[in-house]
Amino acid sequence: MVDVLHATVQVTAPATSANLGPGFDSLGIAWTMADCVTVTAVASGLVIDVSGEGAGALPDDASHLVVRGMAAAFAAVGAQLPGLRLHCRNTIPQGRGLGSSAAAVVSGVLAGRALLEHGEQLIDDAAALSLAAQLEGHADNVAACLLGGLTVAWATESGVRAVRQDVDLRAVLLVPPQVMATSASRELLPELVPHRDAVRNVGRAALLVATLNNPVLSRESLLAATQDWLHQPYRAFAMPESFALVAELRAFGVPAVLSGSGPSVLAFLVGVDDPPGSFRSLVTEGWRVHEVLVDPSGARVLRTLRE
Repeated sequence: MVDVLHATVQVTAPATSANLGPGFDSLGIAWTMADCVTVTAVASGLVIDVSGEGAGALPDDASHLVVRGMAAAFAAVGAQLPGLRLHCRNTIPQGRGLGSSAAAVVSGVLAGRALLEHGEQLIDDAAALSLAAQLEGHADNVAACLLGGLTVAWATESGVRAVRQDVDLRAVLLVPPQVMATSASRELLPELVPHRDAVRNVGRAALLVATLNNPVLSRESLLAATQDWLHQPYRAFAMPESFALVAELRAFGVPAVLSGSGPSVLAFLVGVDDPPGSFRSLVTEGWRVHEVLVDPSGARVLRTLRE
């Protein structure tokens, strides 16, 4: 029997960009924009309060992704989920390709682990990664959210694995007012792609990792490394404004890609001065512009207060 702590746990989880152009379903990076979740274990019931992004739109029952993440952690060790009071202070835009779902799931798994006696022994980071990826459905965002930095994730027969590395980057996230569910964006992709395109993407993904590992970033090599033929062209007609912006930025020599499945645009800043002001002039009303750095820490438990 696993004991449940009567405690309040606070967890923070960063926004993420998956794919980074050619690294479809494998590469991800964590940014300095985060959601914060506070969970208190109580005798019974479920109370959910959401402020910021998603307030009034996210579910307030057991289908909430933070609750589902906690339930997955408890189920993994055969424990009974207690009653919960949950407050989510969200800053990650929802449905924009910035990993809000991954942040919620990872927050739930880490909060659940923190509420279990000896939770970190029962669910280590590798198990937490596999749990979160199975629930969220995509390891790329989950790995970056959990581990921070730049991550490469892959699936094995025993679960998801990932490696991370520190990278020193600035970027701009350009967030449109329109939303697009990842599932809807994924439905635009074909079952088969030309062998030539797959080969080109393998080369560019390898080049991207090598380029980001280079202490002296080259804008030209990063522009080449972020070229993609595997998923972005097939999504273009569904988000024309985003793709027009990507094309415009790349024509200016700025390495720009869809963030995840879109519709947000990620622009890497290499040798670009005064980026927020210059990029705001390129977008229409309703778009938001966020300058971010790489989050090196990933999701973490800020505090656990026993009652």
